[in-house]
Amino acid sequence: MSDDAAVPAAGPSAAEPPGAPVALSVVIPAYNEERRLGPTLDAVAAYLDENEARFGAWEVVVADDGSTDGTGALVTARHDRRIRLVAADRNRGKGHALRLGVLATRGRRVLVTDADLATPIEELDRLDEAIGEGEAAAIGSRAVPGASIGSHQHRVRELLGRAGNLLIRRVAVPGIRDTQCGFKLFDGDSARSAFAASRLNGWGIDVEVLQHFHRAGRPVAEVPVRWSHRSGSKVGPLDYGRVLAELARLKARSARPADLLAGAAFLLMAVALYSGRFFDPAHRYLPDSMQDQNQWEWFFAVAADSVAHLHNPLFTDLQGFPDGVNLMANTVMLGLSAPFAPVTLAFGPAVALSLCMTLGLAATAATWYWLIVRRVVRHRGAAFTGAALAAFAPPMVSHANAHPNFVILFVIPLIIDRVLRLGEGVRVRRDGIVLGLLTAYQVFLGEEPLLLASLGLVLFAAAYALVRRDVAKAAWRPLLRGLLIGAAVCLPLVAYPLYWQFAGAQSYGSVLHGDNAGNSPLALLAFAERSLFAGDAQRAGALSLNPTEQNAFYGWPLLLLALGIVVRLWEHALVKALAVTVAGAAVLSLGQKIRLPLTDRVYPGPWALLARLPLFESVIEGRVAMICAPALGMLLALALARLAKSRSPGTSYTGLLAVALALLPLVPAPLKAVDRVPVPEFIAAGMWKPYVHDGETLVPVPVPDPGAAEALHWQTVAHLGFKLPGGYFNGPWGPDRIGIYGASPRNTSDLLRDVRYTGVVPAIDGDRRAQARQDFAYWHAGVLVLAPQPNDGALRTAVTRLVGRPGKWTGGVWVWDLHERSLPARTEQTLAAPTTLP
Repeated sequence: MSDDAAVPAAGPSAAEPPGAPVALSVVIPAYNEERRLGPTLDAVAAYLDENEARFGAWEVVVADDGSTDGTGALVTARHDRRIRLVAADRNRGKGHALRLGVLATRGRRVLVTDADLATPIEELDRLDEAIGEGEAAAIGSRAVPGASIGSHQHRVRELLGRAGNLLIRRVAVPGIRDTQCGFKLFDGDSARSAFAASRLNGWGIDVEVLQHFHRAGRPVAEVPVRWSHRSGSKVGPLDYGRVLAELARLKARSARPADLLAGAAFLLMAVALYSGRFFDPAHRYLPDSMQDQNQWEWFFAVAADSVAHLHNPLFTDLQGFPDGVNLMANTVMLGLSAPFAPVTLAFGPAVALSLCMTLGLAATAATWYWLIVRRVVRHRGAAFTGAALAAFAPPMVSHANAHPNFVILFVIPLIIDRVLRLGEGVRVRRDGIVLGLLTAYQVFLGEEPLLLASLGLVLFAAAYALVRRDVAKAAWRPLLRGLLIGAAVCLPLVAYPLYWQFAGAQSYGSVLHGDNAGNSPLALLAFAERSLFAGDAQRAGALSLNPTEQNAFYGWPLLLLALGIVVRLWEHALVKALAVTVAGAAVLSLGQKIRLPLTDRVYPGPWALLARLPLFESVIEGRVAMICAPALGMLLALALARLAKSRSPGTSYTGLLAVALALLPLVPAPLKAVDRVPVPEFIAAGMWKPYVHDGETLVPVPVPDPGAAEALHWQTVAHLGFKLPGGYFNGPWGPDRIGIYGASPRNTSDLLRDVRYTGVVPAIDGDRRAQARQDFAYWHAGVLVLAPQPNDGALRTAVTRLVGRPGKWTGGVWVWDLHERSLPARTEQTLAAPTTLP
């Protein structure tokens, strides 16, 4: 028997033919309501009789949900043919009963009310007035101005109910404050359509039906009513949680297969990109990340350690000892590294980082897909292609080597959508609050991507406002109001972390990148190193700062295609705005000085207007070209959607061929991965512990810096058991606190760094040894450790001369225990001679 099976009721009403339509149908769901139903039917019938001139002919349909008491008999025993019974074969839930009852109605309007009449039938008058004003439904509400509550539930029950209702409103029915009040009046045909389409058998059917009206564009009014709590209510506080669970299951069942397929495809694409590391992250390394993989794994390890031990997540002295590191000023992505702490603690930071970057990239593509479907085109194939370009464009693939903050951008499309909603002016306060929360979260994912996204939105909004001044005129007030609300929500959440970032320990002013960090115009036309079919590592390297900063490289075929799309669809305001966004971002990305290719001519670039502004002064201007990726993706989606509607096979074939030729050169190859350098046994086996006392550091040789940060991996393998001087982070330098990469240099760290790169050991005299002793004391050094590496013989010689005695080979490394006494002075003088050790 199907879910909608019903047992016909006995008695006169059961045999009565459907008859002519009536003006009003009242549906009362009932389960074991023998005690309360009789007075309710009497009150409803008396009121409708008295007001027949107002409401017309009426009927009451009692939907018995498989009662085991005398509910059904009470209805069939009445001698009023206008009161009918439909009965389910067994108890299935309020939703099932309502579906049976509404589908049995004949009224031009349908009122749904509970058997306890917690809302008096006299309130029908208010709902009827709202329907008369053109609404498709009017729902009684206890939460809007003008409503009154006669008697309250128990305080705890009421608080739980409010919390549940708040969740339901936020998750399922935007704009409706009271979804669960059981007093609702519908247009009859609309009600029968909505309930016929419903699938839920429980309390969630109220929300499901309202969602149906919302999606169909049928207006719903929320009308204040009188309400009083009735004893014997069958709605418990936990039922709100069940409603959410029902809606979640319904949403999962109703998801479009194309959307699910798109999400799965994005995940497979992300796994394929990271395949060299994904399946064995602890022992594989992305060499194009240079030292960034070590740095980011350390970030995840430190964040997890802060969570586990309740340390300050904004600062640590595990690196850069004794000064420490301002973590908030180093993009540790606390928005993900902190929630991923259980994964990091259980499986290690390499696994956590790999999983986070892979899932984050897929999620970013999915949210771009969602935004394009919602705002640009409905065609799923077109949206998928556009989102794939937005998330897997060459600049994104380049940053996928090393920069999670530029890969995990799934919040950015949500922020863009919320800003666009503000311009619509429908629910400004709610959208402003959500925008503030999203923005605050993005601050803890990455401030620079947020700044670039804001810049892209400004370019888009300015262009759209010029071509659609009517829209801009209507949108600017609610947009401004919503932005102010968003700022009021966001700023308190981020105020202290931002204070710490800019004024806390080890904060700095800005990181200066010089005036040559912009893109070459040729970079916009060329192909990136990791392009599967057209990549040229030598050419890409000559046009970029390094493999992680190939911020353009869209290729001339794609830019030529984009130009063709813009020309063909120029009449559309959206196309014009997207075109200006692409062009504006591309020009800004050329930097403060633009050198014309193949000439010596240099012209000032528009970025010079922003380069000295706060926040912008630390941006690598070449990254501005990343704004082009989603804008190009949207242009591509618009073109593909237009081709899908074309009735000309020749046009469709030519257009799809052009798209294929533009995108194929950009298909990324999997990122390069190599076997990781093994961690020395001295570190991995814990042999370092006797050498490092409380308050002391382990000093790798040379001192770790952005060019050689393998010691950060040692530290994470040792579960952060020791502290390090130096390191790879951003910190202050000099009296002006200029931001630099790594710790403030010291004489000994500079000396060892020079030996590492040159292999030349300088003359080491008493002054240098005295300086080394000062530096060791400053670092609280307990032991010096030299692992096998290029020029390790020269480094060993230099350290031996600085310390005054040879090191000891143990656990795969050379070790100098600084707790031992120095050798006699004459031995030190002998060691100072320019000899070469094996």
